[in-house]
Amino acid sequence: MAATPKKKRTARRILAVGAGLATVGALVAALPAGASGTKGGDNHGRYVDVQLLSFNDLHGNLEPPTGSAGRLTHTNPDGTTKTIDAGGVEYLATHLRQAREGNRYSVTAAAGDMIGASPLVSGLFHDEPTIEALNRLKLDVSSVGNHEFDEGAKELARIQNGGCHPTAGCFEEGKRFRGANFPYLAANVTNEKSGKPLLDPYFIWERNGVKIGFIGVTLEGTANIVSAEGIKGLKFGDEIETINKYTKVLERKGVKSIVALLHEGGAPASGSYNYNCDSPGPGDGISGPIVDIAKNVSPQVDALVTGHTHQAYACTIPDPAGKPRTVTSAASFGKLYTDTTLTYDRRSKDIVRTAVASANHVVTRDVPKAEDMTRLITRWNALAAPIASRPVGYISGDVDNPADVPEKPLGNLIADAQLEGMAPADKGGAQLALMNPGGVRAPLVHKASGAEGDGVVTYGEAYTVQPFTNMMTAVDLTGAQLITTLQQQVSGANQAAPKILQVSKGFTYTLDMTKTGADRIVTSSVKLNGEAIDPSKTYRVAMNEFLAGGGDGFAVLKEHKNKLVGASDLDLFTAYLAAHSTASTPLAPPATGRITVVK
Repeated sequence: MAATPKKKRTARRILAVGAGLATVGALVAALPAGASGTKGGDNHGRYVDVQLLSFNDLHGNLEPPTGSAGRLTHTNPDGTTKTIDAGGVEYLATHLRQAREGNRYSVTAAAGDMIGASPLVSGLFHDEPTIEALNRLKLDVSSVGNHEFDEGAKELARIQNGGCHPTAGCFEEGKRFRGANFPYLAANVTNEKSGKPLLDPYFIWERNGVKIGFIGVTLEGTANIVSAEGIKGLKFGDEIETINKYTKVLERKGVKSIVALLHEGGAPASGSYNYNCDSPGPGDGISGPIVDIAKNVSPQVDALVTGHTHQAYACTIPDPAGKPRTVTSAASFGKLYTDTTLTYDRRSKDIVRTAVASANHVVTRDVPKAEDMTRLITRWNALAAPIASRPVGYISGDVDNPADVPEKPLGNLIADAQLEGMAPADKGGAQLALMNPGGVRAPLVHKASGAEGDGVVTYGEAYTVQPFTNMMTAVDLTGAQLITTLQQQVSGANQAAPKILQVSKGFTYTLDMTKTGADRIVTSSVKLNGEAIDPSKTYRVAMNEFLAGGGDGFAVLKEHKNKLVGASDLDLFTAYLAAHSTASTPLAPPATGRITVVK
């Protein structure tokens, strides 16, 4: 079931399924009297410092992410802030390799979403380039995330074990995709009939008698945020129950030092990567699903490496025994990595929890690029270039996709494109469009990313914005169902972390954040082209198939009728850009104001 780094990579078991700058955690304390942690070559002391390097939510960002997607916010001592450009695997590789220097006991782990929703240079090739890069980075282990299931469980098996894509084939002549050299862990993803895990549930890292067990899980709600077709026959179990179950399994095997790799996370009170989320002030700290999970995961687990929320934190959250335990997340897109020191006691075979220290480090772009990564990116870009460099439109300025506001200029642009594409009678007759915010992956940046010139939107850039290639649908919804849809943005599964749909021009309503749950939607304010929505009337609504299947917690959308399937979201997006912009008359970023927010 488990493997060690010394063994050659073998095919992982997978069941057949249908179809520099840092923020420091507070756990820094003196070691027990007489302890002497070893960093370098001394293997004989009682205590050994094991370096755990970790990151999460890379999403195939091999090249430095652009615009706001490639920036971190740093808070200065005087309270002012500045932004730092960060990320890119050429720089991530250099930072990780430098961090490992002098650390004989070093293990590198990830908390899911290494692939999926990727820029074109990786996504066009079903993320084979990213797996190749992670192999070169010497990633030891990763949990799966929800995006590892974007193309279904069978494709995940190929990503793990290798082989050419079943329809696209081999992308490079004479080369066969070798798969991941590291194990993907999926302890809480099981076959509904047999109950057996889809992939290995845990991995035991061993070096000179030092053993650390890693348990990997994805969020229990994965089934609600990926396409149902690709995960038929799978069950996604409770994160706490699963981690606690395999903690006991590892203990029975004599492994007492345990790290959970969990693709679920939280939100610190500040968006600055160097915010101290152990600050005791009112409103400080961290919130979200990770808090409850961390408080209930077995005290035998020594640290939690998390992801999914794309936030940066190195916090301590009390375990069930009330003792502080480090919980980390390294933002997203390779902009940060976390360096955690786990002091291993050879006598007890456990981690000295009071000595655990954790810090997030910026993947700055002022270090030399890793030459092997540059060659890798250049090679895959050459294959993608004929498609990626084709101009599809023109913009007069950045079309932003800010994470912290309900209505986003880029979300408006995409919703307008979807409405226009699905409005003709023979295309669906849509009257409005709804777009899930998680499907908008990056901003459109005015500055040229290559030789195309400022303001030119290439196919590659458009693909990075909309990489899922979801098919569009037009469906019938009653006015009452439409209002319920809006209410489900801020209630039920989405109450703790609202998912505000992006809406097309002419559809307006008020979001009252002074209230709670469904009451945040002012129902009398919901209008289409200035006319109040009639609960008994039927409306034609454009949305992608993910939403039409009830994804992201919008269960009411599964009740739709008269579905007509159209072109892909990416095709509609590029068609809209082509129809509404030229080099001499570029498209201006759309105004906001469709959603009125009361705070």
